[in-house]
Amino acid sequence: MEDASFLAQAVIFLGAAVIAVPIATRLGLGSVLGYLLAGVAIGPSALGLVGDASDEMHVAEFGVALMLFLIGLELQPRKLWQLRGAIFGTGSAQLLMSAAAIAGVVLALFEPGWRSSIAIGLILALSSTAIVLQSLSEKGLLKTQGGRSAFGVLLFQDIAVIPILALLPLLAVTPVEAQEGGLSGWRYGVAVIGTIAAFAITGRYLLGPLLRLIAGSQVREMFTVTALLIVFAAAAVMSWLDLSPALGTFLAGVLLAESEFRHELEADIQPFKGLLLGLFFITVGASLNFALIAEYPLLLLGLVAGLVLVKFVVLFTLAHILRMSKGEDWLFALSLAQAGEFGFVLVSFSTQIQVLDVAAGSLLVAMIALTMALTPVLLLVYEQLIQPRFISGPDSPLATDHSAPVDSGSPVIIIGYGRFGQIVGRLLNACGFGTTLLERNAEQLDLVRRYGIEAYYGDASREDLLRSAGAGNARLVILTLSDQAASLEIVAQLRKYFPHLTILARARNRMHQYALMEAGVPYIFRETVDSALSIGQKALELLGLSPLRARRAARRFKQHDQRMLEALFPYWRNESQHIAQTRIYREQLLQALQEDRRDKDLHLDHYWEEAHPLEKKQ
Repeated sequence: MEDASFLAQAVIFLGAAVIAVPIATRLGLGSVLGYLLAGVAIGPSALGLVGDASDEMHVAEFGVALMLFLIGLELQPRKLWQLRGAIFGTGSAQLLMSAAAIAGVVLALFEPGWRSSIAIGLILALSSTAIVLQSLSEKGLLKTQGGRSAFGVLLFQDIAVIPILALLPLLAVTPVEAQEGGLSGWRYGVAVIGTIAAFAITGRYLLGPLLRLIAGSQVREMFTVTALLIVFAAAAVMSWLDLSPALGTFLAGVLLAESEFRHELEADIQPFKGLLLGLFFITVGASLNFALIAEYPLLLLGLVAGLVLVKFVVLFTLAHILRMSKGEDWLFALSLAQAGEFGFVLVSFSTQIQVLDVAAGSLLVAMIALTMALTPVLLLVYEQLIQPRFISGPDSPLATDHSAPVDSGSPVIIIGYGRFGQIVGRLLNACGFGTTLLERNAEQLDLVRRYGIEAYYGDASREDLLRSAGAGNARLVILTLSDQAASLEIVAQLRKYFPHLTILARARNRMHQYALMEAGVPYIFRETVDSALSIGQKALELLGLSPLRARRAARRFKQHDQRMLEALFPYWRNESQHIAQTRIYREQLLQALQEDRRDKDLHLDHYWEEAHPLEKKQ
């Protein structure tokens, strides 16, 4: 029966998401609001299809951890160091200013006592990492000035949860006894420092060889298992230390940000992150206590509006102190003007240690859930009403941010970095064009990285990997694989999901080229044609032909061969007709070259002046 109940719950959650999210995105509300509305609909206060969603919430919280792991993968340690001001400076200022303002307002209006006021201020000063980062990423705002500052503040808040948990017992009227068996004092500090050091050592010296070993096994699902193992192990270690699991997964992502396996890890984790984050948002929606809202509608409405207003004023003031550009200050303030998911944990803990009474705790939980649900609406208001006001001219800071693609990757993706791909990549790099290099062979990848070449491990037949590698904003894809089946599979994915990309492909032989032509690839290059013709040309010179005549013969051969290949394309699946037509074209080529040898006036050859149009495709 328990299995049937679990399956029924899964069907309800997934069915609600499938219905609500597409409708919300079509209406321009965003997926986060769609998930929240789905949770409200199936929650106990609406249709009552699910009861207490606390069990699902514990599972769904891993979605936040996976999201921070993926964000960590995008931040090399040097980039993280560059954000230290936003994380520690802006983050600490926001937390202290917001907590002081909220505590002051609570103490003045409700007079619960200074202990409870400080606790409420600290709890409500936190914002929602999950909702804010997902919404900003979805709208392409995460890499703007306001988005980066919001990310730094959220990361600091995740770190600050632990000091807040340590401070709350000091606010209790009666002393709180320490848990048995737990670390305390200097032992706890040593454990934290030792764990962070162990993270750094493991990430630098152990994870790389482990991932190369897994990649070398060529068992695709094992890489996914390894990626999840890294995430869950980091979360488990931090949980053991009573630290934020999300912080642990973020550090693990940062340590792997310079790994050649970064894109593959990102592609493997992405589906789990999206699923669990969706579940998290649904459980937040389902946790809204409409009975309490109906009992105190005006009070809760006033509390929610007051909290958002106080935090907005504090954040907007901080943005001006930091001299954020116009428009970015609105984004920074509106995106962080809600309470966060860690507030649920802190409220529960505060009621247990009697810093807050049960009634106050219930009101705070309702406030937190309502403000979280309000966040996508605030960002929608920013996107529709506020942002357009500051993109009125080319000199606008926001206009500059949004004129460039959100993905900052290179314009060219090279798939397959063997000898063929290396030559192409070196030529493009020498001419000043950046390239993103994807290679499936772990040994080849290790070899090129020893020469200081940045290449990444990944199966380019996967749409999610191509997207994470920047295919959405690239201009060209150069496909250098000699494996016909693999290259055709990648071409199908590229044409389906990224039709804007121009594909240049290597063909191993004529049959491979015919298959690529049939798949719609516009630019195809047989791997041995030019090198073979170079050898043939030199051989003709050594046999007595002048360099001019030898070069002419090689050029005429290449042009005729290309015309023949295109003419025979309709027959390539009919072997007998293909052979017959090939013989005809070979006789024509022989006659053309013999006539050319009898031509004495080589200087009038127009092929020296301009390549034949058909040759340009080769």
